[in-house]
Amino acid sequence: MLQFEELRLRLENSLPKIEALSEAIGLAAMEKELAELDMRAAEPGFWDNMENAQKITQRAASLKDSIERYNRLVTAYHDNLTLIELADEEEDLSLLPECEEGVEHVESELESQRLATLLTGEYDKKNAIVTFHAGSGGTEAQDWAEMLYRMYTHWAEKRGFTYKLLDYLDGDEAGIKSACIQVNGENAYGYLKGEAGVHRLVRVSPFDAAGRRHTSFSAVEVLPELDDSIQIEIRPEDIKMDVFRSSGAGGQHINKTSSAVRLTHIPTGIVVACQTERSQFQNRDTAMNMLKAKLMEIKEREHLDRIEDIKGTQAQIAWGSQIRSYVFMPYTLAKDHRTGYEMGNINAVMDGEIDGFINAYLTASANGTLGYKE
Repeated sequence: MLQFEELRLRLENSLPKIEALSEAIGLAAMEKELAELDMRAAEPGFWDNMENAQKITQRAASLKDSIERYNRLVTAYHDNLTLIELADEEEDLSLLPECEEGVEHVESELESQRLATLLTGEYDKKNAIVTFHAGSGGTEAQDWAEMLYRMYTHWAEKRGFTYKLLDYLDGDEAGIKSACIQVNGENAYGYLKGEAGVHRLVRVSPFDAAGRRHTSFSAVEVLPELDDSIQIEIRPEDIKMDVFRSSGAGGQHINKTSSAVRLTHIPTGIVVACQTERSQFQNRDTAMNMLKAKLMEIKEREHLDRIEDIKGTQAQIAWGSQIRSYVFMPYTLAKDHRTGYEMGNINAVMDGEIDGFINAYLTASANGTLGYKE
């Protein structure tokens, strides 16, 4: 039957791409490395060095997940091809919806895994530190910052990532003035790095008794979590540390018994804070890692030779600098101004359905077609 023949051709067109994906991800090399790591884990005394053992087991788990994900794609291809051929032979149109869904799943998963091969940056595989800052506009902007916080935490949960709250400062009446989370998962930074920038909201404000339309801005900052293998020298005299008791701000998010730490890098004016760990020392270590990541990101973005060359410049969170607009009124639309990708289901977007934007950014970045599109 024509419908099944078209689906079969669509599916078979995916096979060369699936085979090419095996080489692109280095499947054979991953399987070899996993076997070697499993042998090391079986050696006597493996857990004597706890830190090294944890790194090995984490790497092994990551490799196993990648291999299994590819194998599931291959299995889905063959299972759906068999189903289509069976349905065509039996001329069973009742199986058509299931066959269509199966082909779409294979195509979608293939594209998702293909995009992951674009994450070749030095820090792409690392966890991400995501910070939210409300722009000017008072309560409306602070509410928008909290909406973005919710959007990204929901996205993380949908991808099977975990996130850890590092800092949270409530707004004056609603929303948040700022917040910081660490998103943990394979390629978390690689996926999220393109989300950094100013995000613009257009809606009828629930905080305006006159029901007028408002435009608000909030900024998202994305940094990789750096491990001890990356050395960044920061002079102790260049850091000012303030310690304060966590209270009020953050509500149920914050551990009220811990001592919060705020670090200021004096030469640049960069400020980082952490108040969710159990001790002042843990908060300081976390804040120090955040500061190092921020300084490294600025150093590389501005092509500087030394940390000391960084100047304390800060882009304004306002009109003209937004990477994406979210419109609730007079129509509903979320549009990325760098890629032109847009989505009309604004509620789904705000609930974390942002993979389309991320994929469009990664593709455009790899193709060199990023640019402001009105």
